[in-house]
Amino acid sequence: MRRSRLLLVAASCALITACSYKPSFINEYKIDIQQGNVLSQEMVSQLKPGQTRDQVRFLLGTPLVADIFHHQRWDYVYRYQNGQTGRVESRKLAVFFDAEGRLERVDGDVAVADAGELNAPVAKGRLVDLGTLSGEAADKPLPPREEPSFFRRVMNMFGF
Repeated sequence: MRRSRLLLVAASCALITACSYKPSFINEYKIDIQQGNVLSQEMVSQLKPGQTRDQVRFLLGTPLVADIFHHQRWDYVYRYQNGQTGRVESRKLAVFFDAEGRLERVDGDVAVADAGELNAPVAKGRLVDLGTLSGEAADKPLPPREEPSFFRRVMNMFGF
C-alpha cells in the first residue's frame, strides 16, 4: 500500500514536470501586435499651417491621445511588435493648435513636407483598362431590355 502511494506520487511529479518542459526545436506562434495610429509620410506631408482641427482629423484620423488638460495638443502614437523577432518599432507625432483651433506646428518622428512640396500639386491618376471590345463585338446590337418583374415594379412604386 505504501509502495503504491509512493509510486503514484512519483508518477504524478514526473507528469507535472513533463508539462513544464519545452524542447528548443518547438517554437510557438506569436502574432504581430500593431497598436495606435498608422501615419505615413504622405499623410503628414499634407499638413499645412492654418488647417482646422477637422481638416487635420480628416488627414490623420482621430488622435490616440486628446488630453483634457492640453486642449491645443493632439498626440498620435504608433507601436508595432514583430511576433517572430520581438523587435519593437514605435513612432510619435504631436500636433499643436493655436487658440483659434488652427494648426500651428507639428512635432515628432515623422517629418513634415518642405515649403516647395506644399505648393506643388501632385497629380495622382491611374488608367484602368476595363476590357476592350473587338470590332465585331462592338458592331453587335445590345439585347432588348427585359421588363421588370412584379416585385421590382412594386418596389419602384414605393421608391425602393
